[in-house]
Amino acid sequence: MDDRQLDLTEEQKAIKSKYPPINKKYECKIHSWGDSLEEAFEQCAMGMFGYMTDTETVEPIDTVEVESEGEDMESLLFHFLDDWLYKFCADLFFVPREIKVVSIDRMHFKIRSIGINLINPDMLFVFLFFFFKGTEVKAITYSAMQIHDKVKPEIFAIIDI
Repeated sequence: MDDRQLDLTEEQKAIKSKYPPINKKYECKIHSWGDSLEEAFEQCAMGMFGYMTDTETVEPIDTVEVESEGEDMESLLFHFLDDWLYKFCADLFFVPREIKVVSIDRMHFKIRSIGINLINPDMLFVFLFFFFKGTEVKAITYSAMQIHDKVKPEIFAIIDI
C-alpha cells in the first residue's frame, strides 16, 4: 500500500520519513518469509497488522511482550497471531511498528515476542480516525496454514477480515 491509498496526514508522513523503510517480507493472504523461522513469524504478524494500518507511521518508543503456546507448530502460529490480534483489540493504544521474536521453543511449542510501539493515550482520537486506515482483522484461521522450516523459512496463513 502506498501513502495515497492510506491518505496519510502530514504528521504521519513526517514520522514515516524519520526512519528507514521497514524491510517487509510478506504479502497479502499472509505469505511471510525470513532468514530464520523467527523472522518468518515476525513478518507474518506484521503482515496481519499491515492489513489494518500503515505500521511505518508508529513511533518506536515503547515495548510490549507477548508469550504464546500451542500443541504443535501450526497451533503455535495460530496462538501467536491471535495473541497479537487480541493485544491490538484489547489495548486501544497498541499498534506495533515492529514485532521481534525473542525465542521459539520447538520442543514445547512456546514463543516469546516483543512489539515495539507507541500510541500515546492523549492521541486516542487521532488513533481512531487517522491510524486505523486499513481492514479490520476479525480472526485467525487454520485454513491452508503452512509452516516450511527450511533454509529460507516460509509461512502461509489466512486471516478472517
